[in-house]
Amino acid sequence: MKDRLSQRWADVQLALALLTRLPLPGQALPDRGAGAAWAWPLAGVAVGGLAALTAALALAVGLPATVAAALALAVQALATGAMHEDGLADTADGLWGGWTRERRLEIMKDSRTGSYGVAALVLVGLLRWSALAAALEGGVALLVAAAVLSRVPMVGLMALLPNARGAGLAQSLGRPDRRQAALAAAVGLGLALLLMGPAALVLAAAGGATALALGLVARAKIGGQTGDILGASQQLSEAAVLVAAAALV
Repeated sequence: MKDRLSQRWADVQLALALLTRLPLPGQALPDRGAGAAWAWPLAGVAVGGLAALTAALALAVGLPATVAAALALAVQALATGAMHEDGLADTADGLWGGWTRERRLEIMKDSRTGSYGVAALVLVGLLRWSALAAALEGGVALLVAAAVLSRVPMVGLMALLPNARGAGLAQSLGRPDRRQAALAAAVGLGLALLLMGPAALVLAAAGGATALALGLVARAKIGGQTGDILGASQQLSEAAVLVAAAALV
């Protein structure tokens, strides 16, 4: 039992090391690759928790919800190194900027951001900001729930779709099995239910459906998923969760 708990805690640390830029103890951890993917939603607790604290402080000093929402999203981007935003931009450029599978993958690997990527960052960013500003009336716990729920589809897409490139970070991690994906979903939904009550079911459905749509497009256009697709799934599903929350307020 002790060894199992130690392994689970190591998985959480690995999730934080992979999905955030937060300072962590310098101890060496066993590289379990996709075996630790079940803990990715827990990285959302740290990222969403920092954002929620920021929003709460901003509201407490009298700043409007629009400013609190902007500050919260900025903290999220700093905590993750904007890695998911980068994935969103590369995904938009690749999926809509190339005519063949090979060209789309080539574009996605290019570090430069094109017009599709800029448009995606602006439009999705505006959607997240405006929806969050409207939904903050319901409390800052939404930020944690959204951060947790939006990291579940990353595990699901890795489990369901093959790696389209055959190289890169997502490929090096391997593919989580469906048991890992189910555990990630259980962890994410369980935490969201604790934070948001029954409304979490609606939020999870919105985020999951959006990520599924992205997965279907990615399979049709490039034959599977990449790290950029996974990052885009986080951004798009979080936007969907926040829009659903704004509709429920």
